[in-house]
Amino acid sequence: MTELGNQIKEIIEGEDVALFMKGTPQFVMCGNSQRALAALRAAGAPVTAVDILPDPRFRQELSALSGWPTIPQVFVRGELVGGADIVEELEQSGELERTLQAKLGAEYRGAGEERVVAVA
Repeated sequence: MTELGNQIKEIIEGEDVALFMKGTPQFVMCGNSQRALAALRAAGAPVTAVDILPDPRFRQELSALSGWPTIPQVFVRGELVGGADIVEELEQSGELERTLQAKLGAEYRGAGEERVVAVA
């Protein structure tokens, strides 16, 4: 695996909720990324965002690891949840909160602030 692939894998496995998106939570560059972020915020998820735009190899490495072709991609404790449509549907049905509670514990809300991790 490449160094970039290893960095991506570390984020996926090491963060409670990882959102691989176009842009950052403060400056979202894509409607689907905005929708996924909004659903995670509505569920109270502690989001660690990663902007995939600075390096064109990033998307290839991420999709090779996850088996998911599109951006955004949301992971909870190392497990792929899906993209914008799936995350939105899970949030609307209440399933996203149940998943977060099951994986992160009942006190997950407000446990972490949104943060951005850069991959070099």
